[in-house]
Amino acid sequence: MGRKEKFVYNIHTLTYEKVVVPFKTRIWQAFGFFSVVLVTSVALLALLYSYFPSPREQELIREIKQMEYKYSQLDGQLDMMSKVLHNIQDRDANVHRAVFGMDPIDQDVWNSGIGDHEEHPELTAFKYGGTFIRGAVEKIDELSRQLSLQSKSLDTIQQLANNQQKMLASIPSVKPVREDKLQKSMNILSGFGYRIHPVYKIKKFHEGVDFPARIGTAIQSTGDGVVVEAGWHHGYGNCVRISHGYGYETWYAHMNKMTVRAGERITKGQKIGEVGDTGLSTAPHLHYEVHYKGNPINPINFCMDNLTPQEYQQMVTNANKANQSLD
Repeated sequence: MGRKEKFVYNIHTLTYEKVVVPFKTRIWQAFGFFSVVLVTSVALLALLYSYFPSPREQELIREIKQMEYKYSQLDGQLDMMSKVLHNIQDRDANVHRAVFGMDPIDQDVWNSGIGDHEEHPELTAFKYGGTFIRGAVEKIDELSRQLSLQSKSLDTIQQLANNQQKMLASIPSVKPVREDKLQKSMNILSGFGYRIHPVYKIKKFHEGVDFPARIGTAIQSTGDGVVVEAGWHHGYGNCVRISHGYGYETWYAHMNKMTVRAGERITKGQKIGEVGDTGLSTAPHLHYEVHYKGNPINPINFCMDNLTPQEYQQMVTNANKANQSLD
Protein backbone atom coordinates (compact mmCIF):
# COMPACT_ATOMS: atom_id res chain seq x y z
CA MET A 1 0.00 0.00 0.00
CA GLY A 2 1.41 3.37 -0.95
CA ARG A 3 2.04 6.30 1.25
CA LYS A 4 -1.11 8.15 2.32
CA GLU A 5 -1.71 11.45 0.64
CA LYS A 6 -2.80 14.58 2.52
CA PHE A 7 -5.32 17.18 1.35
CA VAL A 8 -6.24 20.58 2.72
CA TYR A 9 -9.38 22.66 1.98
CA ASN A 10 -8.64 25.94 0.21
CA ILE A 11 -11.20 28.52 1.32
CA HIS A 12 -10.37 30.71 -1.59
CA THR A 13 -11.03 28.16 -4.29
CA LEU A 14 -13.54 26.18 -2.27
CA THR A 15 -11.73 22.98 -3.26
CA TYR A 16 -9.51 20.30 -1.68
CA GLU A 17 -5.92 20.59 -2.73
CA LYS A 18 -3.18 17.97 -2.34
CA VAL A 19 -0.38 18.79 0.14
CA VAL A 20 2.99 18.64 -1.52
CA VAL A 21 6.02 18.60 0.91
CA PRO A 22 9.22 19.91 -0.66
CA PHE A 23 12.10 17.44 -0.88
CA LYS A 24 14.41 19.63 1.21
CA THR A 25 11.85 19.76 4.00
CA ARG A 26 11.50 16.01 3.93
CA ILE A 27 15.29 15.67 4.26
CA TRP A 28 15.36 17.91 7.34
CA GLN A 29 12.43 16.07 8.86
CA ALA A 30 14.18 12.76 8.37
CA PHE A 31 17.44 14.12 9.82
CA GLY A 32 15.59 15.47 12.84
CA PHE A 33 13.89 12.13 13.41
CA PHE A 34 17.08 10.16 13.23
CA SER A 35 18.84 12.68 15.51
CA VAL A 36 16.15 12.30 18.14
CA VAL A 37 16.33 8.52 17.82
CA LEU A 38 20.15 8.59 18.13
CA VAL A 39 20.22 10.89 21.16
CA THR A 40 17.48 8.90 22.85
CA SER A 41 19.31 5.65 22.16
CA VAL A 42 22.59 6.99 23.57
CA ALA A 43 20.81 8.28 26.67
CA LEU A 44 19.05 4.98 27.16
CA LEU A 45 22.31 3.06 26.70
CA ALA A 46 24.11 5.31 29.17
CA LEU A 47 21.30 4.87 31.67
CA LEU A 48 21.30 1.14 31.04
CA TYR A 49 25.07 0.74 31.56
CA SER A 50 24.97 2.98 34.63
CA TYR A 51 22.53 0.74 36.43
CA PHE A 52 23.09 -2.50 34.58
CA PRO A 53 26.85 -2.84 33.80
CA SER A 54 28.02 -5.44 31.38
CA PRO A 55 29.77 -8.61 32.61
CA ARG A 56 33.10 -7.14 31.54
CA GLU A 57 32.39 -3.96 33.48
CA GLN A 58 31.27 -5.94 36.49
CA GLU A 59 34.56 -7.84 36.41
CA LEU A 60 36.52 -4.59 36.18
CA ILE A 61 34.54 -3.09 39.05
CA ARG A 62 35.32 -6.10 41.26
CA GLU A 63 38.99 -5.88 40.31
CA ILE A 64 39.09 -2.17 41.14
CA LYS A 65 37.55 -2.80 44.55
CA GLN A 66 40.13 -5.50 45.24
CA MET A 67 42.91 -3.14 44.16
CA GLU A 68 41.55 -0.43 46.46
CA TYR A 69 41.58 -2.91 49.35
CA LYS A 70 45.13 -3.99 48.53
CA TYR A 71 46.19 -0.38 48.24
CA SER A 72 44.77 0.40 51.69
CA GLN A 73 46.82 -2.52 53.06
CA LEU A 74 49.93 -1.31 51.24
CA ASP A 75 49.40 2.20 52.58
CA GLY A 76 49.14 0.82 56.12
CA GLN A 77 52.32 -1.21 55.66
CA LEU A 78 54.15 1.86 54.41
CA ASP A 79 53.04 3.79 57.49
CA MET A 80 54.24 0.94 59.73
CA MET A 81 57.58 0.81 57.93
CA SER A 82 57.93 4.55 58.41
CA LYS A 83 57.29 4.20 62.17
CA VAL A 84 59.84 1.39 62.45
CA LEU A 85 62.41 3.43 60.53
CA HIS A 86 61.82 6.45 62.78
CA ASN A 87 62.31 4.20 65.82
CA ILE A 88 65.61 2.99 64.38
CA GLN A 89 66.62 6.59 63.74
CA ASP A 90 65.86 7.51 67.38
CA ARG A 91 67.99 4.62 68.61
CA ASP A 92 70.69 5.62 66.14
CA ALA A 93 70.67 9.13 67.61
CA ASN A 94 71.01 7.73 71.15
CA VAL A 95 74.00 5.62 70.11
CA HIS A 96 75.66 8.64 68.52
CA ARG A 97 75.12 10.78 71.63
CA ALA A 98 75.59 8.28 74.48
CA VAL A 99 78.29 6.01 73.11
CA PHE A 100 80.35 8.14 70.74
CA GLY A 101 79.46 11.69 71.77
CA MET A 102 78.77 12.54 68.14
CA ASP A 103 75.95 14.53 66.59
CA PRO A 104 73.22 12.27 65.12
CA ILE A 105 71.44 12.82 61.79
CA ASP A 106 70.15 16.39 61.63
CA GLN A 107 66.37 16.33 62.06
CA ASP A 108 65.88 18.97 59.38
CA VAL A 109 67.75 16.75 56.93
CA TRP A 110 65.85 13.66 58.10
CA ASN A 111 62.41 15.27 57.73
CA SER A 112 63.10 17.33 54.61
CA GLY A 113 61.16 16.48 51.46
CA ILE A 114 62.59 15.60 48.10
CA GLY A 115 61.68 18.92 46.49
CA ASP A 116 58.91 21.18 45.23
CA HIS A 117 59.09 19.99 41.63
CA GLU A 118 56.92 17.18 40.30
CA GLU A 119 58.87 13.95 40.77
CA HIS A 120 56.46 11.73 38.86
CA PRO A 121 54.76 13.71 36.06
CA GLU A 122 53.66 10.48 34.42
CA LEU A 123 51.07 9.99 37.17
CA THR A 124 49.03 12.91 35.83
CA ALA A 125 47.86 10.56 33.09
CA PHE A 126 45.82 8.64 35.67
CA LYS A 127 42.68 10.74 35.96
CA TYR A 128 41.05 8.80 38.78
CA GLY A 129 43.78 6.80 40.47
CA GLY A 130 46.67 9.22 40.09
CA THR A 131 46.15 10.83 43.51
CA PHE A 132 46.22 7.51 45.35
CA ILE A 133 49.19 6.21 43.39
CA ARG A 134 51.07 9.47 43.91
CA GLY A 135 50.53 9.24 47.68
CA ALA A 136 52.00 5.73 47.79
CA VAL A 137 54.92 6.63 45.51
CA GLU A 138 55.75 9.71 47.59
CA LYS A 139 55.82 7.60 50.77
CA ILE A 140 58.10 5.10 49.07
CA ASP A 141 60.38 7.91 47.89
CA GLU A 142 60.55 9.32 51.43
CA LEU A 143 61.31 5.88 52.91
CA SER A 144 63.99 5.30 50.28
CA ARG A 145 65.62 8.65 51.08
CA GLN A 146 65.51 8.03 54.85
CA LEU A 147 66.79 4.47 54.43
CA SER A 148 69.73 5.87 52.50
CA LEU A 149 70.44 8.36 55.30
CA GLN A 150 70.13 5.63 57.92
CA SER A 151 72.43 3.32 55.99
CA LYS A 152 75.11 6.02 55.84
CA SER A 153 74.64 6.70 59.55
CA LEU A 154 75.08 3.00 60.36
CA ASP A 155 78.25 3.01 58.26
CA THR A 156 79.47 5.90 60.40
CA ILE A 157 78.59 4.02 63.60
CA GLN A 158 80.44 0.95 62.37
CA GLN A 159 83.49 3.05 61.58
CA LEU A 160 83.27 4.79 64.96
CA ALA A 161 82.90 1.42 66.69
CA ASN A 162 85.97 0.10 64.89
CA ASN A 163 87.90 3.22 65.85
CA GLN A 164 86.59 2.96 69.41
CA GLN A 165 87.65 -0.69 69.59
CA LYS A 166 91.08 0.21 68.27
CA MET A 167 91.36 3.08 70.75
CA LEU A 168 90.28 0.88 73.70
CA ALA A 169 92.90 -1.69 72.72
CA SER A 170 95.58 1.00 72.40
CA ILE A 171 95.05 3.11 75.52
CA PRO A 172 96.99 1.63 78.48
CA SER A 173 94.58 -0.23 80.76
CA VAL A 174 96.39 -3.13 82.48
CA LYS A 175 99.27 -3.50 84.91
CA PRO A 176 102.68 -3.99 83.26
CA VAL A 177 103.50 -6.82 85.70
CA ARG A 178 101.11 -9.58 86.72
CA GLU A 179 99.92 -8.97 90.26
CA ASP A 180 100.76 -12.52 91.36
CA LYS A 181 104.35 -11.95 90.26
CA LEU A 182 104.90 -8.88 92.46
CA GLN A 183 107.21 -9.20 95.46
CA LYS A 184 105.16 -6.77 97.51
CA SER A 185 101.50 -6.08 97.93
CA MET A 186 99.81 -3.59 95.63
CA ASN A 187 98.95 -1.77 98.82
CA ILE A 188 102.53 -0.54 99.32
CA LEU A 189 103.41 0.59 95.84
CA SER A 190 105.62 3.62 95.35
CA GLY A 191 103.34 5.87 93.33
CA PHE A 192 103.19 9.03 91.28
CA GLY A 193 104.11 12.38 92.88
CA TYR A 194 106.74 13.82 95.20
CA ARG A 195 108.74 11.05 96.91
CA ILE A 196 112.03 10.75 98.81
CA HIS A 197 114.68 9.73 96.27
CA PRO A 198 116.48 6.58 97.50
CA VAL A 199 119.87 7.78 96.29
CA TYR A 200 119.80 11.55 96.66
CA LYS A 201 117.63 11.48 99.80
CA ILE A 202 115.73 14.56 98.68
CA LYS A 203 112.10 15.01 97.80
CA LYS A 204 111.89 14.58 94.06
CA PHE A 205 108.96 14.27 91.69
CA HIS A 206 108.39 10.61 90.86
CA GLU A 207 106.88 10.43 87.37
CA GLY A 208 105.71 6.81 87.50
CA VAL A 209 104.79 3.83 89.67
CA ASP A 210 107.31 1.27 90.94
CA PHE A 211 106.27 -2.41 90.73
CA PRO A 212 108.69 -4.53 92.87
CA ALA A 213 109.28 -7.99 91.34
CA ARG A 214 112.01 -10.60 91.00
CA ILE A 215 114.61 -10.19 88.27
CA GLY A 216 113.42 -12.00 85.16
CA THR A 217 109.71 -11.46 85.84
CA ALA A 218 107.90 -10.90 82.53
CA ILE A 219 106.87 -7.35 81.64
CA GLN A 220 103.89 -6.87 79.31
CA SER A 221 102.77 -4.01 77.12
CA THR A 222 99.76 -2.28 78.62
CA GLY A 223 98.21 -1.49 75.23
CA ASP A 224 98.59 -1.90 71.48
CA GLY A 225 101.27 0.31 69.98
CA VAL A 226 104.65 0.74 68.33
CA VAL A 227 108.02 0.59 70.10
CA VAL A 228 109.75 3.96 69.69
CA GLU A 229 112.77 3.18 71.90
CA ALA A 230 114.38 0.01 73.19
CA GLY A 231 117.82 0.58 74.70
CA TRP A 232 119.85 2.24 77.42
CA HIS A 233 118.30 5.45 78.73
CA HIS A 234 120.21 7.65 81.22
CA GLY A 235 119.01 6.96 84.76
CA TYR A 236 116.37 4.54 83.53
CA GLY A 237 118.80 1.79 82.52
CA ASN A 238 117.38 -0.55 79.91
CA CYS A 239 114.18 1.18 78.88
CA VAL A 240 111.38 0.54 76.41
CA ARG A 241 109.07 3.31 75.22
CA ILE A 242 105.85 2.48 73.38
CA SER A 243 103.66 4.91 71.47
CA HIS A 244 99.99 3.88 71.65
CA GLY A 245 98.53 6.69 69.57
CA TYR A 246 95.76 9.02 70.70
CA GLY A 247 98.42 11.00 72.59
CA TYR A 248 99.50 8.15 74.91
CA GLU A 249 103.00 6.77 75.48
CA THR A 250 104.27 4.33 78.14
CA TRP A 251 107.76 3.89 79.59
CA TYR A 252 109.17 0.69 81.12
CA ALA A 253 112.49 1.28 82.96
CA HIS A 254 115.30 -0.62 84.77
CA MET A 255 114.69 -3.74 82.68
CA ASN A 256 117.08 -6.68 82.87
CA LYS A 257 116.24 -7.82 79.35
CA MET A 258 114.35 -6.33 76.41
CA THR A 259 112.58 -8.64 73.95
CA VAL A 260 111.40 -6.00 71.47
CA ARG A 261 113.17 -3.50 69.25
CA ALA A 262 112.39 -0.01 67.96
CA GLY A 263 109.82 0.09 65.17
CA GLU A 264 108.16 -3.17 66.21
CA ARG A 265 104.36 -3.21 66.45
CA ILE A 266 103.11 -4.95 69.57
CA THR A 267 99.74 -5.82 71.14
CA LYS A 268 98.33 -5.43 74.62
CA GLY A 269 99.62 -8.18 76.93
CA GLN A 270 102.61 -9.02 74.72
CA LYS A 271 105.89 -9.64 76.57
CA ILE A 272 108.35 -6.81 75.94
CA GLY A 273 111.07 -7.66 78.45
CA GLU A 274 111.95 -8.74 81.99
CA VAL A 275 112.20 -6.96 85.33
CA GLY A 276 115.72 -5.90 86.29
CA ASP A 277 117.79 -3.53 88.42
CA THR A 278 119.64 -1.48 85.78
CA GLY A 279 120.22 2.25 85.80
CA LEU A 280 119.67 4.40 88.88
CA SER A 281 117.81 1.75 90.89
CA THR A 282 118.15 0.42 94.46
CA ALA A 283 116.21 -2.86 94.09
CA PRO A 284 114.73 -5.07 91.38
CA HIS A 285 111.53 -3.46 90.14
CA LEU A 286 109.78 -2.03 87.11
CA HIS A 287 109.43 1.73 86.91
CA TYR A 288 106.34 2.37 84.80
CA GLU A 289 105.25 5.72 83.36
CA VAL A 290 102.28 6.89 81.30
CA HIS A 291 102.61 10.08 79.25
CA TYR A 292 99.76 11.92 77.61
CA LYS A 293 100.62 14.48 74.93
CA GLY A 294 104.18 14.60 76.20
CA ASN A 295 103.39 15.04 79.89
CA PRO A 296 103.63 12.33 82.58
CA ILE A 297 100.35 11.46 84.26
CA ASN A 298 99.51 9.11 87.10
CA PRO A 299 99.86 5.51 85.79
CA ILE A 300 97.77 4.11 88.61
CA ASN A 301 94.69 5.42 86.80
CA PHE A 302 95.45 2.97 83.97
CA CYS A 303 95.92 -0.20 86.05
CA MET A 304 92.32 -1.35 86.07
CA ASP A 305 92.55 -5.07 85.25
CA ASN A 306 91.15 -7.73 87.60
CA LEU A 307 90.17 -5.22 90.26
CA THR A 308 86.79 -4.43 91.73
CA PRO A 309 85.92 -0.71 92.01
CA GLN A 310 86.61 -0.92 95.75
CA GLU A 311 89.99 -2.64 95.23
CA TYR A 312 90.95 -0.16 92.56
CA GLN A 313 90.09 2.80 94.78
CA GLN A 314 92.11 1.30 97.64
CA MET A 315 95.09 0.81 95.30
CA VAL A 316 94.89 4.43 94.16
CA THR A 317 94.76 5.61 97.77
CA ASN A 318 97.79 3.52 98.76
CA ALA A 319 99.82 4.51 95.70
CA ASN A 320 99.31 8.15 96.56
CA LYS A 321 100.84 7.80 100.04
CA ALA A 322 104.13 9.62 100.49
CA ASN A 323 107.00 7.12 100.79
CA GLN A 324 110.40 6.42 99.33
CA SER A 325 110.63 5.42 95.69
CA LEU A 326 112.91 2.66 94.37
CA ASP A 327 114.59 4.88 91.76
